[in-house]
Amino acid sequence: MTLTKRIIPCIDVDLDEEGDAAVYTGVNFEDLRYSGDPVEMARKYNEAGADEFVFLDITASAEGRETMLDTVSAVADECFIPLTVGGGIRTREDIKETLRAGADKVSINSGAIAEPSLIDAGADAFGSQCIVISVDARRRFDEAGEQYVEVDGESCWFECTVKGGREGTGLDVVEWATEAEERGAGELFVNSIDADGTKDGYDIPLTRAVCESVSTPVIASSGCGGPEDMEEVFVDADADAALAASIFHFDEYGIDEVKRYLADRGVPMRL
Repeated sequence: MTLTKRIIPCIDVDLDEEGDAAVYTGVNFEDLRYSGDPVEMARKYNEAGADEFVFLDITASAEGRETMLDTVSAVADECFIPLTVGGGIRTREDIKETLRAGADKVSINSGAIAEPSLIDAGADAFGSQCIVISVDARRRFDEAGEQYVEVDGESCWFECTVKGGREGTGLDVVEWATEAEERGAGELFVNSIDADGTKDGYDIPLTRAVCESVSTPVIASSGCGGPEDMEEVFVDADADAALAASIFHFDEYGIDEVKRYLADRGVPMRL
């Protein structure tokens, strides 16, 4: 049986000047602008027919803060679809507390790179289906990588970054994705620093390279400008899910509109 592809709206959450949780949208992980209230947006996307929902505390890792668990709990109360929460998760206890607050899955980036055994520990304690490894990837055109692809006529590899793309790790994305799968990750969340917020389409070479290296489901993220880009990442890169933010936040497209567009073109959707 053919598995349906998933459409996943994502909110990037930070604290505003009053200390309240707010959703922001940016370009290349910078130039953030206010987009709305996280609880209201969770309610909106739940009612709109989204397949899942992702909540990312975008500065937790950079600032050393814990994920905003009170806001997570309020979002979970409005969300009757699978909820993934990420940001600042560094220990087994962080995973436990985030799941207890109402998340169905946790997304881990910096914490797993710093301590890869966290993947094993999380999968053993809570099940692989709860553990999503997030990768903030950027293109590098040098000889420091392990796995190379052809991009615009040049040989390129993809580097894992941390702290919202502000710091490189020297770690090859494809190598890391393979290790994360072997350690028990149940899903891979692939973000492109280069494509983020551009609306120029997903990074197809990046997504394809990861999808071809693992059997674990892959969520494509960053760069979506419309349903045509989702069709491309499903058909050309074989992603299992497509994540988008601004096209939904600012009502450029509706969830149902996107799903029907894709279904009409032969992409299996849950309508």
